[in-house]
Amino acid sequence: MHAIRWRQSSGQAAAPEEHTLQHHAQRNPCPDSRGDVLSTGDYATLAALAAIAFGGAVIFGITGFGSALFTVPLAIHLVPLPFALAMFTLLDCTSAWRIGLADPKSAVGAEWKRILPGIVVGTVIGMTLLVNLPRRAAMAALGVFVLLIAISNIARAGAVRIVRPAWAYLAGVGGGVTSTLFGAGGPPYAIYLSRRDLSKEQYRSTLAVCTMFSISSRVVAFMLAGLLLTPKPWLWALAVLPASLAGLWAASRLFSRVSREGLIRAVGVMLAASGISLLVRALG
Repeated sequence: MHAIRWRQSSGQAAAPEEHTLQHHAQRNPCPDSRGDVLSTGDYATLAALAAIAFGGAVIFGITGFGSALFTVPLAIHLVPLPFALAMFTLLDCTSAWRIGLADPKSAVGAEWKRILPGIVVGTVIGMTLLVNLPRRAAMAALGVFVLLIAISNIARAGAVRIVRPAWAYLAGVGGGVTSTLFGAGGPPYAIYLSRRDLSKEQYRSTLAVCTMFSISSRVVAFMLAGLLLTPKPWLWALAVLPASLAGLWAASRLFSRVSREGLIRAVGVMLAASGISLLVRALG
């Protein structure tokens, strides 16, 4: 497999160095690398990836972000990291569009219209900072910040401080920057929206719109990087898509039973996982 030096994209996964990708490629040969006919092992791998996709969709369907924290670390035991990133980015994009279009009236236009321009600005800033920023120190600082917010969300779910609308611009810029640098664009949007006076339906739909924009941009970036120019990631994503849709269906059933306070706590748990993941990657 051609080694690609990775920088992190929006959402959610680390940006390993070239030798790491070579290691994964050698340990986990690309699916169906022997030809067009799937082997018994490929079918077993697909079944395992389908189970992973189901779990990731449940997480995404409830909290609106964080699925890559679950899917990618598990998937790289089965397939090379670039293939896992490409495949699950396609599935996350599908999930975001599915949730965003399922209840568009609940998406608060005033909120996402403030956030989206910031994402564009933040992405440009992030691409500029990639060259000179001490990434480990910045990643550790972001991890600590996200972890502190997570603790506040979990401990004070029923009485989180409502922030002013102007913070939306900072959330958008922050999400664009962290998405480009660390692949963790979701936490800034989730932090801001969970501290606005929104119903749980408004929170999820509005976050889904932001995620639709962010992940769709990531798909374009992956196409430019060459990861989505072959049919395999598209076909494998299509093969496990039913499991992902089943996960979204299960999440919608669970979501209807969760209170707003419960949702904020769930978001806090995923923020904590994001913060810990960033710290581990920074210190590792």
